[in-house]
Amino acid sequence: MVSQLSPSEPTWLTIIHLLRWHKPAGRLILMIPALWAVFLAAQGMPPLPLLGVIVLGTLATSGLGCVVNDLWDRDIDPQVERTKTRPLAAKTLSVRVGIGVAVVTLACAAGLAFYLNSLSFWLCVAAVPIILAYPGAKRIFPVPQLILSLAWGFAVLISWSAVTGNLTTATWVLWMATVSWTLGFDTVYAMADREDDRRIGVNSSALFFGRYVGEAVGIFFALTIGSLFYLGMVLGLNPFYWASLAIAMVSWVVQYIQLSQPTPEPHLYGQIFGQNVLIGFILLAGMILGWL
Repeated sequence: MVSQLSPSEPTWLTIIHLLRWHKPAGRLILMIPALWAVFLAAQGMPPLPLLGVIVLGTLATSGLGCVVNDLWDRDIDPQVERTKTRPLAAKTLSVRVGIGVAVVTLACAAGLAFYLNSLSFWLCVAAVPIILAYPGAKRIFPVPQLILSLAWGFAVLISWSAVTGNLTTATWVLWMATVSWTLGFDTVYAMADREDDRRIGVNSSALFFGRYVGEAVGIFFALTIGSLFYLGMVLGLNPFYWASLAIAMVSWVVQYIQLSQPTPEPHLYGQIFGQNVLIGFILLAGMILGWL
C-alpha cells in the first residue's frame, strides 16, 4: 500500500518520509553488507564505537541517496503510482528544503567518515559521485541497477578496511556477493515499475532483460551463492555459516521459481524485496557465529 502524506503533517515528519526512514526495509538492506563486512573483518565482535559509526553512516548515506533520487525524479515520480506521493513529487516539501536535507545528510556522513582510517575515508569520498549519479543513470544507462549495486559494494569496502586498514581477497569476494545480490533484489524491485518506466522512457534492468528477467535474477542470485560459498572456504568459517548459507540458497531458489511463473502476482516483487532483508540478517548471524 502506498503511504499517503497529508499537507497538515509537520515538516519533520514529511522529511522522515523524504529520507524513507518510515520504510526500514530499504535502510536495513544497505546496512546489511556493511555489517557483513565489519563482523567478518573483525572475526567476531568489532569495536563498538566503530560499529556505531558504520550503522549511523549507512543511515546517513541511504538517506542522502533517497533525497538525491527524489530531487532528480521530482518531475517523473508524479507519473508513477508507487512514487507519486513522495514529498517532492507531491510538493509537500519544496526543492529548497530537499537540497537542504541532502546537504545535512552529506555533512553527517562526512563527519562520520573522519572517524575512519585513511583508506576507508577515501573510499567514502570515491563512493559519493556514484551515489549522486545513480538517479540520473536511468536516463542514459540501460542497466542503472548496476550503478546502484556498485554503490552498495562500497559499503563492504569501507567497512572492511575500517577494521583492517586494507582490502584482501576475502573483501573482494564479499564485494562480488554484495554486487550480485543487489542486482538480483533491485531488479525484482524494478519489475513492479516496468509499465510506468516504459511509458515514461526511463531505463531499468527489468526492462533491459525483458522476457528473460526471471532468468537474469536467478543468475544474479547464483553468483551470490557462489561468491558466499567461496568466501566461507577462504575464511574457514564453521557450520553455523554454512547453515545460514543453505537457508539463503533455498530462499533464493524459491524466489526464482516464483518469478518464473507466467504471470507473477504484483505483490510478489515487494514481498521478495522484504524477504531479502531477512535473508541478509540470517547470513549476518551465520557470519558472526561462523567464527566461534
